Formats: sequence, C-alpha cells, structure tokens
Amino acid sequence: MGHGLLDDALRDVNAACAKYQSDPRVFARFRVLKAHVLLLRGSYNDALALLNPDLPPDLANSEVAVHRLMVQGLVYSYLQKYDQAGDVLAQAEALARSTGSARLADIKQCQGILQIMLGHYREAEIAFSETLEIARRKSLPNLEVDALGSLGNVAMNLEHYDQAIDRYKLALQKAQTLGSLSSVSKTLGNLGWNYSVIGDFENAEASFKDARDKAAQSGLLDDQVYWTAALSYVYLQEKRHEDAYSTARKAVDLAEKNEDKYTRASCLNTLALAALATSHLDVAEKVNQEAANLANSGLDPFNSNGTRMIAGRIAMAKKDLPGARAAFGSIFKAPGAPAPLQWEAHALLAQAYAEQRQVAPAQREFTVAIRTFEAARNAIPNLELRLSFLSNAIAFYDAYVNFLLDQRRPLDALKVADLSRSLTFQQNPQPAGDSVSKNSPQSAFRPQDTARSLNATLLFYWLGERRSWLWVVTPAQTSLVALPPSAEIEAPVKSYRQAFLDPRDPLEAGNAEGKKLYQTLVGPAETFIPKNSRVVIFPDGSLHSLNFETLINPGCSGPCGSTQSSALPHYWIDDVTITTASSLTRSAGSTMSAPQRNPNILIVGKSLPASPDFPPIGQAGREISYLEKYFPPERRLELTDGNAKPAAYLNSHPERFSFLHFTAHGTASRIQPLESAIILSRDGDSFKLYARDILQHPLSAYLVTISACNGSGVKTYAGEGLVGLSWAFLRAGAHNVIGGLWEVSNASTPQLMDELYKNLSAGQDPASALRSAKLTLVHSTGNYRKPFYWAPFLVYSAS
Repeated sequence: MGHGLLDDALRDVNAACAKYQSDPRVFARFRVLKAHVLLLRGSYNDALALLNPDLPPDLANSEVAVHRLMVQGLVYSYLQKYDQAGDVLAQAEALARSTGSARLADIKQCQGILQIMLGHYREAEIAFSETLEIARRKSLPNLEVDALGSLGNVAMNLEHYDQAIDRYKLALQKAQTLGSLSSVSKTLGNLGWNYSVIGDFENAEASFKDARDKAAQSGLLDDQVYWTAALSYVYLQEKRHEDAYSTARKAVDLAEKNEDKYTRASCLNTLALAALATSHLDVAEKVNQEAANLANSGLDPFNSNGTRMIAGRIAMAKKDLPGARAAFGSIFKAPGAPAPLQWEAHALLAQAYAEQRQVAPAQREFTVAIRTFEAARNAIPNLELRLSFLSNAIAFYDAYVNFLLDQRRPLDALKVADLSRSLTFQQNPQPAGDSVSKNSPQSAFRPQDTARSLNATLLFYWLGERRSWLWVVTPAQTSLVALPPSAEIEAPVKSYRQAFLDPRDPLEAGNAEGKKLYQTLVGPAETFIPKNSRVVIFPDGSLHSLNFETLINPGCSGPCGSTQSSALPHYWIDDVTITTASSLTRSAGSTMSAPQRNPNILIVGKSLPASPDFPPIGQAGREISYLEKYFPPERRLELTDGNAKPAAYLNSHPERFSFLHFTAHGTASRIQPLESAIILSRDGDSFKLYARDILQHPLSAYLVTISACNGSGVKTYAGEGLVGLSWAFLRAGAHNVIGGLWEVSNASTPQLMDELYKNLSAGQDPASALRSAKLTLVHSTGNYRKPFYWAPFLVYSAS
C-alpha cells in the first residue's frame, strides 16, 4: 500500500482476512486495513460496512482502534457527512494522545482534509503543518509527501499559486524517490489543477495525463475519474470542444462506479460545460441539475459554486437574463467563492446584460470583473506564473472590447484592449481598485499623442475568436478597421512563415499568403502611411510570430494613387521602418533618445563549446571584429572564449553599458519561457544565461542585440506576446532589443550586423539602422535577398 499499488494491496489483505477469519483479534486488524485500502480506492460504503462492527473488547484502546476511527472519519469526510467526520476524528485524536499512538500525525492529516472540504483553509493549513512537522521529526516520508501535497492544496485554494507549485514540486520529487505511484498521481493531478487555474494549459494537460495514467496503474479509481474530468476541462480551455465532450463522458462513465459525490459532481460540471460548448443544451441542463442535487446535498462549496456558474451559462444560452442574474448573483453571495469564479461570473453577467442592451449594468459588471481579475493577478508574486494568468481572462477582455465597439466607443475599446497588454511590466502594480479606476474607459487616454511623440503611424491589432480589429492611429486621427476572425488570420501566417524555408524567394514566386496578409493587415491602413515613414506594430496572437516587413505589397496595376505604392510587387520593408511594441500606455511614457556621446558596449560571445549540441559558431569571431571597428578599446568590454560565462555577464555590471551585443547559440523554451537561454562557455555545470537571470539585473541600455537563434522566443502569452530573451531584456530596462524569430544564418548575420552598427554609428536609430542593413541584403543578387536571411531580426521597443 505504501507504494500505491492498491490492487495488489487489496489482493493481499483479502488473502489475510480469509486466513485469519477464525481469530477475531487478528481478523479485526486486517478488516480495518482492508477498509483503508477500499477507502483509497474510492469504495467508501464498502469501507464503512467493514468498519461499523465493533472491535473485540481487548482492542478497544489499541492501535487498531485508533486506525479504525481515523479511517472511519475520513470515509465520512468523503461521503460529505461532515459532522460525523469531525466527531469521529476528534475521538481518534483523543485516543491517539491517550495511548501514545504513532498515528497522531495521520489523524492531523485527515482533519486537515476535512477542513479543506469545509472551505476552512487556514484551519487546514494548521493541521497539515503539524502533520509535516511530526512526519519530518519521526522520519515518516510517505506522510511528509501527503502533508506537502495538502499544503499545496491549501495554497492553491488561498490563490497563492506560486507557493502551491513549490510545494507540489517538492512533494512530487519525494514521492518519486519513494516509488509511491498513488502519491505521484495525486501530486501530478493537483499540480495540473494549479497550472490550469493560472492558464498554463500545456503544463496542465501533461500533468493531468500523467496523473490519470498513474492513478489507473495504482487502482485509484477516484483519482482516475477526477483527473480524466480535469483533462476535459483543459481541453475546454484550449477550445478543443469535441475532445472535451468525449473525455468528460468517459469521466462520468467511470464515476458511475465511484461513491464520491464530490468527484461525481465535478465530472458532471465538466460534462455540462462541454455539452454547452458543443451545443448539447438539453444534455447540459440535465447534467447540471444532477450535479446541483449532488453538490447541494453535501453542502460542498466548490462544486456548488461551479454548478451555479454553469446554471448561469445555461440561462444565458436560453436568453433567460433573470435566471442568469440569479445564478451569478448567488456566487457573489457565497462565502469564500474564489476570485476566478467571481470575475467569470461578473464578466458573464456583463455579457448577459449586453445582449439585452442594458448598457449601464453591463458596463458596471465588466469593470468589476476586470478589477477582480487584476486583484488576483497582482497577488501573485512569481513573475512566471503571472505571465500565463491572463489566459484565463482574455476572453472577457475580448467581450468587453466588443461591447464597447457595439456602443460606438472605439477609443474606449482601444483603452481596454491596451489595458490587457504587458501587465507584468508594472514593476509595482497598484491596488486593483486604483488601477482600474485610472485605466477605465472614462479616464484620459490619448493614443494620438503617442503617435505624435513617436512620429509614427501606430497599428494596434486585436484578434478575437469571432471578430478581430485594427486601430490605425496617426497624430491626426484614430481609425478602426474590422478584420477577419483570428482563425482566418492564423492559417496564412503559419503557411507564410513556412514559405521562408522554401528554396525560392516568396516575392519572386508570387506567394499568395504574403499578398493576402498584406491586403488584410496593412491594406486598410495604406492611405495613412506615407512612403518611408515609421510604423509601430502592436501585434496580437499569431501576429507576434510574423515579421510585417516580409508582407508583399502587390503594387498597383494602373496609376498609383497611394502615397507608398509602386507598380511592382515588393516587400513592405521597401516602404516603411517598422518597430514592434507591446502597449500604447507604456509607449506614451517612454523615450527613444540616443545614448550620450562616446557610448560603450559589452560584447559577449565566441564562447567555448559547452556540449555537442552547441558546436562553435564559425563566424562569431568575424562578427565581433566588425563591432570593434565602431567602438575603440576603452569603450568596449569583451567577454569571449573562456571568459564568456553566465557569471561573467552577471558580474560585469551590465547596467553601465549603452549597448549590449551577444553572438552565441540561443535556446527558446515553449513550456517555461523564462528558461530560454543564451549558450555561453561552461563554468562548472553552468553554461546558460537564462531569461530569468537576465530579469534580475536592471539595465538602461539603449540597444541590446541578440545575434542568436530564437532570441524572440517561441511561446506567446495573452497580453504579453512572445516571451523569451528579448522580452526579458526589455523588462530588465533596455530601451530597444533586436531579437530573432527563428534560427539565424551564421553566414549572413555578420554582414548584417556590420551594416547595423555602421548605421548606428552614423546616428540612425535602431529601427532605421536595421532596416537599412536589411535592404542591402534585400536588394542583393545572391541568396541573402531571401527573407530567411534578413527577416528573423525584429526591433522590439519599450517606446
């Protein structure tokens, strides 16, 4: 049982019961042990039937009696007979203390589980902390794992998500060392829940699948059901609705064999959501009513609130505003309703009001929803967890944006859209109430002033599932353009990026996607963009992975009426200078001033091979020699060869340099973007300069250039864009960062960098300097004219 192999444990205990049935004292011990195994398997009534008969009188004050009361109390907890559970566990604790039983710590663990079920999280934390202290003092590793995992549950329920992950990971490591499949399964599943709550669905899906499979191996039917239902919930979040529906059906079918009302109610809630998503409204209503009966019979706050939420969604689908208002209102009144449910209820109620054209209450509910969301996000101290948190709420921002547009308030809609961008760049977030009041649609917001200060046309994109939008902002006016839904944009973006790997030049091949994307994304704004002017792109969704310079302007067949069109098709880089930015609000408060005279540079690269995966970069030395032409020795620090180590960069006081330049291998992590790294020389076991380490060292650099593969990152977060090395340097304080969208060419990059720094030394700003450098390749006659060689590099700016 200690290894979590419950089928084997049940077989062995059944054999022991049969062998010792004629010996009442020995049989009683195995009867209680069998009940414990059945409890772990989720067969609660069968376990209770074995526990109900009294023990032989001479065992009344024995360890067996303590064990019996403990298991009985836990069974009552899972059957949601909470009063009986509390009474029996109190008896178990009293008997354990009077007899000096070694099970006192186990009883504390059971009492903590009961308190979690009652929603008494502080009391649960006290109980689990006592358990952990005893387990460590008495070297009880299995119990230590249980206590750590339970403390993770408490932290998650208290919305301390980063603390929960730390506790789960420690519990998982210890459980794996012990070889306890049941503990590994439970911990993986709880870790998956935590990931799903903060919007990290990739990690959530992987954790739930692993937890489900290990639960099946262990014979943990209850956990197998629960993690299957949880996996369905993740599919819902990923909009894989058919997968969600079929998986939820499997969970409910498995739950038929299970006696745990809590788990069955959870499965039914998930199936109801999946039924709604797949337009099975009759199934959703039937399942929701069954879940409500189960949840309310046990007074279970978590499932009761979830069931109310789904009832509100069903009412919305039926256009029943009073029903939706009543369901969502019951969540607001419920004590301890978690913040994610509250903001979802406010946002859904806002949408219900909006559909009924009740503008004032819709506005009120949207504002409260965002305030509630920001309060929960700001309470997360761990940056990496805050990154994915907006994934849970971006749909509500989208609904709010569209509500405001339906009210003919495009500037207010742009304000709300921008509010969702780069929230993690707020070093010291204000209290949510202050933040929302200052960023509400009614407060001052002047994007045209930003366009004027940047001397640029601003293209702000918002991609939605049903409707997408482009705001075109110039110093003189702000215009709104409707775009196709996100799916219709994502497909050609993906296809066009693949075309860069083709031997042919997309321009010469007349690539259809390149022209279509130009006509869709830029064409409507053409008349606002003079030839050779500056454009700042504020991308969204899949557009973060697109270099707009590569879009193919189809030209014009007749007289050219546009200020920037020419007769022949050409890449858009021929027409404009492009910078990529994240937030209008941040751009309004930043500057693009050039560094002081005689700027200095920190050059890091030409490192020694750290592993066979990262061979020497043959052209790194040539690239560095080009840079040396523009910075005399007294104005440059070079960390190369064996000196190019992560610690050397961190100890070099990088904040004192105007320019930072890295020429090295780079890696980008999709699962954990802050694990993206620049590969340097080995120093013991360390050879990676991680994005998370870069964040810890504030910068004031005018320009950071990452002459490495995938410097921009590969994982896009709602509201943040691509998160990787470029993002980390910007957040550390750099004004401009040049990073790559894909693997850069070692052959063409030194030439490109030489031209870049020549232009910078002549006084050009980074975007103009990079564009001029690229145009030398675009208009060359060799292979380097293809986008694969010049287009990976983008300029990201804080302004």
